[in-house]
Amino acid sequence: MGKFVYKKTATGFNFVLKAANGEPIGVSEVYTTESACLNGIASVKKNAPAAGVEDQTVEGYTPVKHPKFEIYLDKAGEYRFRLKAANGEPILASEGYKSKATCQNGVESVKKNAPDAPVEEQE
Repeated sequence: MGKFVYKKTATGFNFVLKAANGEPIGVSEVYTTESACLNGIASVKKNAPAAGVEDQTVEGYTPVKHPKFEIYLDKAGEYRFRLKAANGEPILASEGYKSKATCQNGVESVKKNAPDAPVEEQE
């Protein structure tokens, strides 16, 4: 089972969703307060299972309603995903992947791991 790990940074708080093997699946933006960061984790837990997938790498893709995962190509030509909440705000973003298949596996991993993942504070 995966887990959320959150920590204080120089400018606020952020969290990482980690897979059972400890590898990061997705990271959050920096939040100004600890409570806002914990609300972000709760939003990922709530939105990930129900989120549709919008593959923006396909020409003429069909837009999907929020909440949704967006799969896209970054400037370096790597595949990435971001999870957007029902209000359209991004709440989780991935690292770059060399292939679309591994990026899609990342999306499935978030859907599988996020809902029941425990939350830990990193000192």
